Amino acid sequence: MHILLLTPALPFPPHQGGALRNYGILRGLREAGHQITLFSFSEQSAEGTPLPGLCHEIVTMRPPVRSTARRLRDLALSSHPDLARRLETHEARDQLSRLLMAKRFDLIQFEGLEMAIFLPLARQLQPQAKLIYDAHNAEYALQRVIAQVETKSRKRLAAAVYSQIQAARIFHFEKHICATANGVIAVSDEDAAALKVFRADGKIHVLPNGIFVSDYLQPPQQRLELGDHVLVFTGKMDYRPNVDAMQWFADDVLPLITASIPDTRLYIVGQKPHASLDSLRSLEQIEVTGWVAEVQPFLHAASVYIAPLRMGSGTRLKILEAMAAGCAVVATNAAIAGLRDDARQNILVDDSARGFADAVIRLLNTPAERARLGTESRGVVRQHYDWSALTPCLLAIYKDIGVG
Repeated sequence: MHILLLTPALPFPPHQGGALRNYGILRGLREAGHQITLFSFSEQSAEGTPLPGLCHEIVTMRPPVRSTARRLRDLALSSHPDLARRLETHEARDQLSRLLMAKRFDLIQFEGLEMAIFLPLARQLQPQAKLIYDAHNAEYALQRVIAQVETKSRKRLAAAVYSQIQAARIFHFEKHICATANGVIAVSDEDAAALKVFRADGKIHVLPNGIFVSDYLQPPQQRLELGDHVLVFTGKMDYRPNVDAMQWFADDVLPLITASIPDTRLYIVGQKPHASLDSLRSLEQIEVTGWVAEVQPFLHAASVYIAPLRMGSGTRLKILEAMAAGCAVVATNAAIAGLRDDARQNILVDDSARGFADAVIRLLNTPAERARLGTESRGVVRQHYDWSALTPCLLAIYKDIGVG
C-alpha cells in the first residue's frame, strides 16, 4: 500500500508518548513492506535519523508559533478547540494540497487530533483513499477530567474554566472527525468507549500503545549511580497531567516517604519543564533534569518508578518503558487505565497520598519484591506491547476497514 502518515512532529527521536507511538507505527508498516510518505512539522531536518530509510518521501515544515494573544483571540473568535488550531497554517494546507494532488494514496492516517484538522482537506482531494484517525487520547474526556481536577484548587480556577470551554469545543470537533473518517483507532478500551458515541456504527478499533522492548532490556554500559532509594518519573514536562502529577506527589506524597526513608530522591526526567515546577528545583530531595538523550539510564537506576497521575487517558507509554526496563512501578488508577489485567497485576496501585506513599516505602524496603515485579512486568510487556505483536494487529484493522 501507499500510505500517507501525518504526525505533529517528526517521530524520531522517539522520546515521548506521541513520537513513540508514531515511530512504532511507521517502522512497523515499513517492515511489513508498505510505502510510507511522512508529512510532519519540525524545526530540524530528518537527515541523520532512520526516517529517510523508512520513508519513500518526507515533507516537513516549521511548526507555527502561536502567541498567547493569538490563542486568546482564537478563543474569543473561533469555535475550534485550541488543540485543533495549533498546527493549522496556510503553508501547511498548501503543502498538503500539493502533495495530495501530485500523489495517489491508498490510506491516509492522521496521528492525533491536532493533525485531524487536515482530514476534511484529504477527503476533498482524495475521496478514494481510506482515512484513518488514530486517536492518541479521547481528548474531550481528557479535558473534562483536567477541568474536574483543577476546579478543586482556587489557584487553578482560571485553568479549570479554560478546560471546560475546551472540553465542549473538542467534543464537537472530535465528533466531526470521527464521523468523517473511514476508521477510528483508539489506544485503549476505555478511550474506545468514550469515542464510540461519535460513530453511527459505534465501531472503534483498538491498538494499544507499544514500544520496541529490546531497546530497554540491557542496562547502559555506563550506569548512573544515583543512590539506594531512587524514585523516577519520566514524561514531557510541559504536559498538564504530568505537571499536576509531580506537583501533587511533591506536595502530598514525597514528605510522607522521606519521613520514613530520609535519603529518598526523586528524579523528574523529561523535556521542557513547566515554569510551575521551578519551585521543586530548590528541594534537596528532587532533581528536575530537563531534556535527556535517553531515559533508559534513569530507568535502570531507579529503585521504584512512580506514576502518580490524576488525569489523562490512553495507555501510558512511560509505564510500558519502565516495565520493559524491569522497574517496579507504583501508580494511580488513572495512570494504569488502558493496561491489560496481567500488566496491572504487577503494579502497586493507590490513589490516596498515604496509600501511594506506603506502597513506595514498602518497595524501597523490599528489594526482592521489586525484582520479582520487575521481572514479571518485563515478560508481559514483551508478549503484548512490543511492536512485533502490535503491527499485525494494525494491519488487521486496515483489512477490516477495507484496505490492505
